[in-house]
Amino acid sequence: MSQSSRKVSNTGTQATRVIGVLAIVVMIWVVVSGLVLTPADVVQGESVRIMYVHVPSAWIAYVAFIVTAIASAFYIFAKRHSLGFDRVAGASAEVGVMFMAITLITGSLWGRLTWGEFWQWDPRLTTTAFLFVTYIGYLAVRGLDGSTQQRAKRSAVVALLAVLEIPLVHFSVVFWRSLHQGATILDPNGDVKMDGLMLFTLFSGVVGFTLVFIWLVLHRQRTMLLSDLAIERGLDNAILERQNESARN
Repeated sequence: MSQSSRKVSNTGTQATRVIGVLAIVVMIWVVVSGLVLTPADVVQGESVRIMYVHVPSAWIAYVAFIVTAIASAFYIFAKRHSLGFDRVAGASAEVGVMFMAITLITGSLWGRLTWGEFWQWDPRLTTTAFLFVTYIGYLAVRGLDGSTQQRAKRSAVVALLAVLEIPLVHFSVVFWRSLHQGATILDPNGDVKMDGLMLFTLFSGVVGFTLVFIWLVLHRQRTMLLSDLAIERGLDNAILERQNESARN
């Protein structure tokens, strides 16, 4: 590795550490504020505290899947089909699936406390579950046999189609009669009825989860890079061995 490459690598490592430290600090504040400092809801009582995990995890899952689509678009439409975009897309999708699983689990727990049942075939819940399954399918497509370029092409197409589900999920409470409450923070009327500390804690949760998302994607795409290099070197060695066998024969 050249000296300039080492400097870039060290800079990237330091930036990742800073992001990780910031994520820990913000998440500690969210836990303390969400569990201790913020008041209980007038209607939902103590169960409202699930909101500080459920809402940020849902939004970050959306962001992760959108990042996957953007990186996939860059891979397909850029003149130079860089596998770096593909690795970011794959890493973001993996993290997004994790956050979407957290969303479904916390939503089920919240539903049990609010509706009396863990699951209802509600439009928001059903479309969210479908989105979750779709991106599990995307990850399965990435795992199919083939070269790294073949993997990147087929998964990019799936990503660009899958991201179209996000508006359907988000606006499902508007399109259909839903048990799930509508937008509280992003109310089209601009009427946000929430205690100031609750709102700040929720916003902090979004920031904290975003930092965790960035930290995980940075680490995961580096792991994918090492995996791709191992595959390419293994292929080169196999070709070299085949050439040597042909030369001997």
